[in-house]
Amino acid sequence: MLVPLQAGYAPAVLAFELANRTYFAASISDRGDDYFAQFTARYDALLADQATGLCAFYLVVEDDSVLGRFNLDRFSGGTADLGYRVAQSAAGRGLATRTVRDLCVLAASRHRLHTLRAAASHQNVASRRVLLKSGFAETGPADPAELGGKQGTWYQRDLLDG
Repeated sequence: MLVPLQAGYAPAVLAFELANRTYFAASISDRGDDYFAQFTARYDALLADQATGLCAFYLVVEDDSVLGRFNLDRFSGGTADLGYRVAQSAAGRGLATRTVRDLCVLAASRHRLHTLRAAASHQNVASRRVLLKSGFAETGPADPAELGGKQGTWYQRDLLDG
């Protein structure tokens, strides 16, 4: 079930991040020890940012466990950046693709966005596949600084095309 990020989910989000830290670090930059040491403050900052209406954060929750995080960030002129991470236990089951597709509909209807962008490192084959299967097209190279020093590509989807 896709739900907005809420204060009550903080313990489940922390458990998700800790349980999948090594798995995530294999394809995206590790958040670092400071992220976990400052988790409560960072989580509260996300909730405060979300309250401004300039970003939206979602979770996929099943049986009180977080299986994925999906973020719409940096709203500007009808465009936002999409980011996501899915638990290792849920990988390969189509969860990311289904959720990204659902989030595209939600981004247009609830957040009045018309374009989503996402960057994926070249080594993150699964994420690149999710984006392409969800109607995103490659738009050019990503600055390695945007991907934790990794080479990658930007993708974009026009939400007005369905």
